[in-house]
Amino acid sequence: MEKERLYQMIDEREGFASLAFPALMRKVYLWMTLALAITAVTAWGVADSPSLLMAIYGTKYAIWGIIIAELALVFTVSGAINRLSLTTATLLFTLYSVLTGVTLASIFIMYSPAIITKVFLITAGTFGVMAVVGYTTKTDLTSLGKLMFMALLGLIIATVVNLFFIKSGSMDLIISYVGVLVFVGLTAYDSQKIKHMLMACPDASEQAQKLALLGALSLYLDFINLFLYLLRIFGKNND
Repeated sequence: MEKERLYQMIDEREGFASLAFPALMRKVYLWMTLALAITAVTAWGVADSPSLLMAIYGTKYAIWGIIIAELALVFTVSGAINRLSLTTATLLFTLYSVLTGVTLASIFIMYSPAIITKVFLITAGTFGVMAVVGYTTKTDLTSLGKLMFMALLGLIIATVVNLFFIKSGSMDLIISYVGVLVFVGLTAYDSQKIKHMLMACPDASEQAQKLALLGALSLYLDFINLFLYLLRIFGKNND
């Protein structure tokens, strides 16, 4: 009942959100868009350089090192955002975007530019629709968010099991479809969560901007993962 009352109060006060709220929301999508652009440019640059590809994918230790570094950056930004300055958090987010681009360079080898472009447009459309749904709906999506996080944990376990033990193409396709559903749901949930979080900020202080940056990171991760799962589905359909 307390949670329902809280959301009711937020809905009643939407017209009285601080003047900083629109600016903070713009920062969320600006940071997210810039991060996606950095990732795309990095991925294309690495894919276009045989020497870089050899250095990264020539040994499994290099790519695993990059993946571990990515995980460390996400946990650092998410877990220590209150202790980081806005400049430091932004630089770490930028570095994460670059490393993600490095790991995504392989998609330019595995898939044709036409497929990548088509899937990117599908991802952008799907993401945009769900972001609007999450932002505008009056329904509390907290329960959906919890369900999606539990599904995400199951998805990770299933992916690891299939990768190292089952090694089934059919299982991989099923995981991809489930992954799309999970990140479609998370996009709506994160959009609503970010909205409510930033509406509570009285001004555009550094702390508020760090919350906006954290929101941008969440949506960036939703977009990237949704894109990758859709790419695996459409890529298989075009083999």
